[in-house]
Amino acid sequence: MKKLVQALVAGCVMAAGFSISARAQEWPQKPIRIIVSFGPGGGADIIGRILAQSMQEKLGQPVVIENRPGAGGILGNEMVANAEADGYTLGIMTAGQIIAGVTKKNLRYDTLTAFAPISQVATASLMIVTRPDFPANNAKELIAVAKADPGKIVFASPGFAATQHFAGEMFMQTAGVKLLHVPYRTSPEAITAVLGKQADVLFDTVSALIGQVQSGQLKALAVTGKDRFPAVPNVPPAIESGGLPGYDVTTWYGVFAPRGTPPAVIAKLNKVLNDSLAEEAVSKRLVTAGVIVKGSTPEAFGKFMADEFKRWDAVREAAGIPQQ
Repeated sequence: MKKLVQALVAGCVMAAGFSISARAQEWPQKPIRIIVSFGPGGGADIIGRILAQSMQEKLGQPVVIENRPGAGGILGNEMVANAEADGYTLGIMTAGQIIAGVTKKNLRYDTLTAFAPISQVATASLMIVTRPDFPANNAKELIAVAKADPGKIVFASPGFAATQHFAGEMFMQTAGVKLLHVPYRTSPEAITAVLGKQADVLFDTVSALIGQVQSGQLKALAVTGKDRFPAVPNVPPAIESGGLPGYDVTTWYGVFAPRGTPPAVIAKLNKVLNDSLAEEAVSKRLVTAGVIVKGSTPEAFGKFMADEFKRWDAVREAAGIPQQ
């Protein structure tokens, strides 16, 4: 009897495995939506739309972008966390959404356990800029000016607890200086503040700043990643120009699904995404959008997200920023 029960259990497990495998092979049978937790025209939206077009060609079903902005990406994350785990609702995860998870308490989802990572897709450096008349031409000179006048140099960002804000906080902690942070609602507002001398320094994405840097309206001091950024190859990293070992800040993008999405569907999505990223036409569009193409395995993306959460939580604590 015991052997019979064991055989029946084994048969059920095998049947369940075959059922999951069969469903994965049949997937997708209807349109797929990708939740972008920010408004149209932003980095996550542009990257999502570029990938969606390639994905639907490979999957044979429409892949639709659905913009659900609000609360620093939290509203969109909630939608994905609460969606049916069947592979038909995906989301774009960004560095900013990890930071939102670090700074907000009582979220209705757990940032690290509510989702199934699929693949990282892109990364991008930030840039530190100032006005042409500001008395610093690189990160080292910015540090010297800040040390000479602690707390008086104003750094702007496009929002409290945005990646750009935390890039500035990490810069202060690494360099041992004190700047005064003034958050604005958008990147254009922060740029206008620097141009109008209401702020001195701005941390923001290369794509948001490159036009003003190329026209001479803003002066680039450094990029925040560990390497030079292709779009601005003459701008050195702060690690290099400021003598700041360990200062490596990038914004990034990845695709995720609700927790419980069948592993075979995750594997299929991962292959489709990485195949898309390998296409020359897709990679060129992404580079033009101001990012560096970077695919991954689901496991590597999950570890990366966990590492980012830990790092930014440490920055928050060191900055004395309370969870809201």
